[in-house]
Amino acid sequence: MIQLINVNTDQMIADDVKSAYTFMSRFKGLMMKKSIAENAGLHISPCSSIHTFFMKFSIDIIYLNQNNEIVGIEESLEPGKIGKRFADAKSVIELPAGTHKRTSTVIGQKVALQD
Repeated sequence: MIQLINVNTDQMIADDVKSAYTFMSRFKGLMMKKSIAENAGLHISPCSSIHTFFMKFSIDIIYLNQNNEIVGIEESLEPGKIGKRFADAKSVIELPAGTHKRTSTVIGQKVALQD
């Protein structure tokens, strides 16, 4: 199980993060899932932008650069939408809607993905 931790605040953002590092797992992402648990997430790499086509729920997205610093955040992106594009983004983490506000995560902070 991978944990997502905010290095700046030492706060656990999610403790059940799955990885999507192959073409097929990145392609599938969270499509067709009914929901995502409050403590869960999906780390997609490499990835600089996402979409929510064929999804059934809204998500928060954290965009990370190559040093795992947050370069962009989107809150409650609804199904059927295209996410923003951030030039420095190398990977993204998809989280349940509301995670950003609940954890007070902000651009410029650094995260760690730990086993």
